[in-house]
Order: sequence, then structure tokens, then C-alpha cells
Amino acid sequence: MKNKLGQNFLTDKNIAKREIEYAEISNKDTVLEIGPGKGILTNILAEKAKKVIAIEYDKDLISNLERILPENVELIHGDAVRIDFNTLTRFNKVVSNLPFQISSKITFKLLNYSFDIAVLIYQKEFASRMIANAGTKDYSRLSVNVYYRAYCDILGTIPKSCFNPTPKVDSCIVKLTPREKPAFYVIDENFFFEFTRNLFNNRRKKINTILHRFYDINIDEISFRNNRAEELTPEQLGELCNIIFTSLNS
Repeated sequence: MKNKLGQNFLTDKNIAKREIEYAEISNKDTVLEIGPGKGILTNILAEKAKKVIAIEYDKDLISNLERILPENVELIHGDAVRIDFNTLTRFNKVVSNLPFQISSKITFKLLNYSFDIAVLIYQKEFASRMIANAGTKDYSRLSVNVYYRAYCDILGTIPKSCFNPTPKVDSCIVKLTPREKPAFYVIDENFFFEFTRNLFNNRRKKINTILHRFYDINIDEISFRNNRAEELTPEQLGELCNIIFTSLNS
């Protein structure tokens, strides 16, 4: 296991096959895989897909993968967090057992790209945060941003025994399907993502306090100014964001 990336290698081929079935992989698909590891998922993907683009950070794993992967796999040695996906061959699906420590960064990154379906393995706690509702302990900036951009479904739980080294917790298979248009309207998306980051990084503070600190603004007519971010639905956060953006730019 590479501690820097938190990579736990999938050892159960049946789980890999389930991922591929959920993603409905066919010989017309070009699939992105992040963190192929020892290639258990990659090889099965290559049997079904037209092409697989596999990005691996560990140079030692790259050496082994080069020996075992078929010709329709484009193996890239690099950091998936830093690589501009727009420079890759156009892919329409994503299937990966994500290294746990980059799950958040990769998820936010993928939400900025166009694809048909992503079927991904996450730690169970992370997956719960992806679908959490307002007012629950798991509700977070991740919940809001995923909801804004995509439909998210947990398709099953994977026992920790299916990985080597064995992680401390179970994992989940998650399906992301991008929305044709965002779930609600925001005037400026970049401002919205920054806004939600500021709110949830200070989630125990009341919204009015955060607005004053980050935006030097105090709007008395906001009905939920005395709430905390975790109490507001994504739609309410979008409404609040639009009010603040308009006020700052008027």
C-alpha cells in the first residue's frame, strides 16, 4: 500500500465485473480508470471496452502493468489530480477503485468534466457524505456539489476483506450520472463553489457571521441568516449565494 495515496488493491474479480456491468461497458466505450494498481479491473475493462485510459502514479506498479495489459489500454504514468483530463483521449465513462486519499479531489474534478456514467469505489463513509441530506451529520460541501452536478446512487457495499491491504472500513460502489443541467440555478458557478467551501469550512458558525467575515456583508432580510450551512438544502444555499453575489456586484 502506498500511504501517500491510500491505495488498497481490489482482489475480488466478481466485484470488478459488477462495476463493469453497472457502467454498461460495451465495445463502443472509451473508459477512464484512475489507479489501476495491479490491473485486476483494467484487464476486465479491456475485454469489454473499445479503449481504456489508465492513470497510475506509482512507477513500480507501472512496470508490472506494462507487462500484463493488452494493447487497447493506454497506460499513463502520472498524478490524476494534476493531469488535465481535456488533454486525454476523449472518454465517455469512468470506472475506478479510487485511491482513498484522493477521492475528494478526483470527485470534484470529475464533476467539471463531461461523461456519461462513472462507477467508482469509495470508502463507505465518503459515499454516505456524497448522498447526505441537509440536517444530517454527513451533509457537507461534497453533498451539495455532487447534488448540483449529478445524480448519485450507492449500488452496494463491498466488504473490506475484498482488498489488500485490508482497509479499516468497508467500501461502496457508487454511480454518478451527470445531470443535463444543474439541479438549481446559480449566477456564477465559481463563486458558488467558493461560497459553499467557506460556509462548510466554518459549519458550526452562523451564516451571518461567515458572511461578515469573508464578504464584509450583513444582510438583515435574509430569512436564514441565523442558520448554519448544514441546516440549508442545496437549493437554499444556491438562493443565498445568488443574493450575496448580486449584492457584491451591484
